[in-house]
Amino acid sequence: MPQSFSSVMTRLGDAVKAFTIAQRTIAIIGVAVLALGVAALVTWSMKPSYTPLFSGLNGEDASIIVEQLRTDNIPYEISGGGGTILVPEESVYDQRLKAAAAGLPSSSTAGYSLLDDMGVTSSEFQESVTYKRALEGELAATVSALSGVKNASVRLAIPEESVFVSEAGTPTASVFIETDSGVTLSSEQVQAVAHLTSASIDGMVPENVAVIDADGNVLSAVGVGATGSVNQQSSDYEETVRASVQSMLDRVVGPGNASVVVAADMNTEFAERVEESFTTPDGDPALNESTTTEEYEGAGGAAAGVLGPDNIAGPDDTGGEGNFNSETSTRNNAVNKITESTTIPAGAINRQTVSVALDEEAAGALDLAGLTGLVTAAAGINEDRGDLVTVEVLPFNNAGAAEAAEALAAADEAAAAEARAQLMMQVGVIAALVLLAIIIALVVYARKSRRQRREPVDLGELQEVIPVIGGPAIGDLGPTRMVEPAPDTTSIDLSAIAELGHEDAMSRKRADIEAMAVRDPAKTADYLRSLMDDRQPV
Repeated sequence: MPQSFSSVMTRLGDAVKAFTIAQRTIAIIGVAVLALGVAALVTWSMKPSYTPLFSGLNGEDASIIVEQLRTDNIPYEISGGGGTILVPEESVYDQRLKAAAAGLPSSSTAGYSLLDDMGVTSSEFQESVTYKRALEGELAATVSALSGVKNASVRLAIPEESVFVSEAGTPTASVFIETDSGVTLSSEQVQAVAHLTSASIDGMVPENVAVIDADGNVLSAVGVGATGSVNQQSSDYEETVRASVQSMLDRVVGPGNASVVVAADMNTEFAERVEESFTTPDGDPALNESTTTEEYEGAGGAAAGVLGPDNIAGPDDTGGEGNFNSETSTRNNAVNKITESTTIPAGAINRQTVSVALDEEAAGALDLAGLTGLVTAAAGINEDRGDLVTVEVLPFNNAGAAEAAEALAAADEAAAAEARAQLMMQVGVIAALVLLAIIIALVVYARKSRRQRREPVDLGELQEVIPVIGGPAIGDLGPTRMVEPAPDTTSIDLSAIAELGHEDAMSRKRADIEAMAVRDPAKTADYLRSLMDDRQPV
């Protein structure tokens, strides 16, 4: 070990030795807290990650699955009021396969497997109902596989086919969705559910699928679609137009110098309109044309006679000649036929108005006509349907602007101070842990160095001292001899001992130690320990 590092460690060890009782107590508490933190961290890291095995189980299925897990010695947890079973992530798929082999969970919607149990004696009504249940089960299982969906249920309304009805009804569907905690389906996901359901049923359109969540919110309405109700569409449209116009005005007159309000009148009716129109083409030949002509000329037969009295025809012997001409034409002309089918959805804009207020201090040199044109174009104003744009320059009330700015600045400063305090706390905790680790290392090193610096004690010297103070010598555990009390001496005079000879000095020193042992055994023990540590001969 380098000499400089050794000296540094020695000084640190001496500093640790100088700790007070309070400092040592704090160090011990810190070590205990650190040990508990390490133990908690190790326990948390060793805990397996649990994931749901099944959700939405009834009591019977949950009991059977739990018994299966106990038999296989698989740890598990139960949540969701007993309807959800969680197991370690590495055991999920194996346990699902075992449960499926056992026909669990039996309470789940079976889907097309319902058709397997139908017999040859099933009626047409039973077949129809079972087929609809199978479709509902398959759709529910597919919707439940979406991310964030916990449970799903599908109900189909498919009209019956009948020869006595001139027009067949339109099929509709309703989808109930329960999401995971804290999850909200996006509009794209709602549209995906509507399209998935409608594409599975012949003749169904996405607008005829109703989607409702567990909180009772209508995510997609029949006849409207996944865009929500008319009021929601109106609010979304107004906010979109307002944001576009406001963003443009903020760049022109500066932030806070313009206020925009948009009001949209939307149609709440959903209708379909069919129009047919016929026109005659100009200059086009007829599709088909036929002409029939009849001509007759020559003497005829007997005359028809002349009416006599009482309107009775009498014979007329005179003959005559006659001519007969007849012509008939038939022409089928081409006709243009135009059939238009128009669907008028709810939410079409009937009329909208845009109101813009400008601060007169910021709009002093602006061209209001040009600005009005910009607002008209940005808002998509259609004058044919009665849209209106109003731009006015007015004095703004800025009384609360300064207070609001100060409040925002104070909030930002408070947030920054809190962030700094949290950062300092984290740095302090890390520094305290590091310092605690260093202190522990120094304490261990100091104790180890102290043990290494001690030299072995010659037990021969101790054998010479112990009999003097009345104890048995090492190796001789015989009875000790009593020593008469010596005069009350508070210390040993080493200078006087130095003037005597070696034998006399040893005798004198032993006598002093004997007297001290009788008077103060504890002090004598400390003195003997110092002799052993200092390697002083007795």
